[in-house]
Amino acid sequence: MSFDLKLSVQQDSQNLSPQQKKLNRLIEQIEQQKIQLAAWQKAQAEIQQQTRKTLVPIYTELHDILFQQLEQLWNSLQRYEFSKADIAQLDDKIQNLAAILKSSQVLSEQQKLKVTQIDHFYQQHAEHNQAKKNKKKPMIESHDPTETYDQHLNHEQADIGLDSYEYDEQQHEVEREQHRLNRQKQKREQAQKMAEQSLKTVYLKIASIIHPDREQDEQLKVEKTEMLQHANAAYEKQDLFYLLKLQIQVEQNRGMAQKGLSNEQLKFYKLALDAQKQQLDDQIDDIVESLNWTKQANSKVKKSSNPIQIADMYKKLEADCAELKQQVKWEKERLKYISRLKGLEMLLGSGVL
Repeated sequence: MSFDLKLSVQQDSQNLSPQQKKLNRLIEQIEQQKIQLAAWQKAQAEIQQQTRKTLVPIYTELHDILFQQLEQLWNSLQRYEFSKADIAQLDDKIQNLAAILKSSQVLSEQQKLKVTQIDHFYQQHAEHNQAKKNKKKPMIESHDPTETYDQHLNHEQADIGLDSYEYDEQQHEVEREQHRLNRQKQKREQAQKMAEQSLKTVYLKIASIIHPDREQDEQLKVEKTEMLQHANAAYEKQDLFYLLKLQIQVEQNRGMAQKGLSNEQLKFYKLALDAQKQQLDDQIDDIVESLNWTKQANSKVKKSSNPIQIADMYKKLEADCAELKQQVKWEKERLKYISRLKGLEMLLGSGVL
């Protein structure tokens, strides 16, 4: 059974109120969203399968090569003598590799343990260096005896402001992102609550109107039984949109729609449809999120102003595979140089380690 909510709402498009026109636009958007959601649900498994087939093997090969680089550089650092400048380069490279690999999902347990040990070493080294710097700082800084207290205080405040500017900027970004996530969570919770309330309200109203036990006419009793079965199925699936369509159709059959929808009804329908639209948006977002195979890809999607399309995911998968293959080629070549002391010294000398 299928009903056209938009046609049921509007009796004469020229005589519609602005609120009714807005409601119809919302209905059209939801119809499109339901089509998009069905398409994404169908494509989700296919894209994931394609990702496992094409991207994961390249990704696995790349991380294996990067681990070989990490291990080779770490062993060389312990085995050979290098200048301070070269040691600094080696430390930076090893730390970067460890940072990349410590979140890898494709390394063996033994490899993960090695990466964790190296990463932990550099964390302790950084903490030790920071402690030494803090210890060297004088407790009381000297100042010009002719300088007034206010001048000295102003200088200190200026120094504090300059030192903390970068921290405050980063802190502001973190807080803004957290605020965005909290607002998004709150919006989802409100939409969920509104949808649940509307779902129950609409279902009970339909059931009270069309309950077949109250019908004497056998033909109408059969029709109402079928209609109630559709309502029960929609309620189980939490399909608020279908129930709203069904409710308006029921009211139209009773002749109530001839008078047009009241402002109270329009307001309720808009609130309920807004909740349904938010839920559909969230479902599509969750599917898109599940198909982002890297954090970098995810951030690009989030920053995009245009909704990502299914075809875009296939194009991105193909582009990422090509990019990773090229990177594997480069990293293999780099590993050849790293594996020999002369080759490593050449990379260090040219600053392209």
